Amino acid sequence: MSAGAVKGGVAQLVAEFERVAGTSVTIDFAPANELRDRIAAGEAADVLIMPQAMLDELAKRGKIAAANHALLGRSRMGVAVHADAPSQGVADTAAFKKLVLGASAVVHNRASSGMYAAKLLEQLGLAKALGARIVVVSSGAAVMEYVAEHGPAAVGLAQISEIMVLIAKGCPVRLAAPLPDEIQNSTTYFAAAMAGGDGAARQNADALVRFLTTPAARTAFAATGID
Repeated sequence: MSAGAVKGGVAQLVAEFERVAGTSVTIDFAPANELRDRIAAGEAADVLIMPQAMLDELAKRGKIAAANHALLGRSRMGVAVHADAPSQGVADTAAFKKLVLGASAVVHNRASSGMYAAKLLEQLGLAKALGARIVVVSSGAAVMEYVAEHGPAAVGLAQISEIMVLIAKGCPVRLAAPLPDEIQNSTTYFAAAMAGGDGAARQNADALVRFLTTPAARTAFAATGID
């Protein structure tokens, strides 16, 4: 099970792992908070890829083999616009506020990045001004799909890695810019084998975690926006 924010790199690397290891891997991508709740409710997987805080929470419940808890990389937040939208700088907070206040819609998801986006809009005094123009969707992919469908005046707030995945799939959006440093938020992702496995399944899980954290894997993740 993997958070959707790292989908591009994980999908690529797992396909390579299947080739090298000669074993089949099924991946379930979903928002990280949904995966956390499903695991807490009793679902299981060989390997989990989630933000550190969520894995720490599951480790306290005995769900994660804490010794096999490996860093994949960090994802930062970005601003997505329609591919046909005019270029506009987002060099600082003032420029960000100008862009957002001029948007026909400002879209974020319900996952951790969306929770940060909602908090940011509130802190910057934008939530009240935007009102019904704030649109909340289920996932990072849905953010980009909404922007693509609603034209050049729509703005999406999502993790850069998710924006890049949709661009690679041909979705007509582009990354306008990362959020300015002073309002940036990053999420660090780790991979961990679930507790309780044994035999070949556990060996494969441990091997996959190691494979996802090699120098070559870090290079692959960097190409998808995970640094």
